Amino acid sequence: MKISKGCGISLLVILLLVIDQVIKFAVKLNMTIGESIPVFGDWFQICFIENNGMAFGMQFGGSVGKLALSLFRVVLIGFIIVYLRKLIKKAGTPTGVLVGLSLVLVGAIGNVVDCLFYGEIFSASTYSQVAQLFPPDGGYTGFLYGKVVDMFYFPIIDTVLPEWVPFYGGEHFIFFRPIFNFADACISVSVIYMLLFQRKFFMEEK
Repeated sequence: MKISKGCGISLLVILLLVIDQVIKFAVKLNMTIGESIPVFGDWFQICFIENNGMAFGMQFGGSVGKLALSLFRVVLIGFIIVYLRKLIKKAGTPTGVLVGLSLVLVGAIGNVVDCLFYGEIFSASTYSQVAQLFPPDGGYTGFLYGKVVDMFYFPIIDTVLPEWVPFYGGEHFIFFRPIFNFADACISVSVIYMLLFQRKFFMEEK
């Protein structure tokens, strides 16, 4: 049985969203904030943190900024869905473009789910206690104010710079410092892929 493009894209989005949420639930329900599990030595770790803001652990403007960012993500998701539907119906749209935009959609939905619901279904995580799912006393915050769960950490270079290095000599240096999640990775992979291989399509669309 032949699967239509629309059905295939929908299945891809659902599959990747399930992967994203399974990873986050596993981390949230089994680790405490700040806990780190080495995977490949010290240069790849599962390191559990939560943030109120943007991708890669960045923050954004306190509670007002948090609300604005959550609402912006909801609007962005709606826009991407409408645009994807348009491209799916358009003859000749490269499959790579549809997959790339689907990854962006997965990233946006994956993190907005955390913001919308995690504050209501999880107890607050701490540095000494694993979170509970559906705690009897209620979640740690309200709708739209949940925290995003991040866990992938790649401190590929972790060293003290030599004294002779200008401005930063003798200081501790880590590369790559940001901690991110599967949804963030979907967006990053998609953007890099489309910049490298699908620029022509978007330039013609413009």
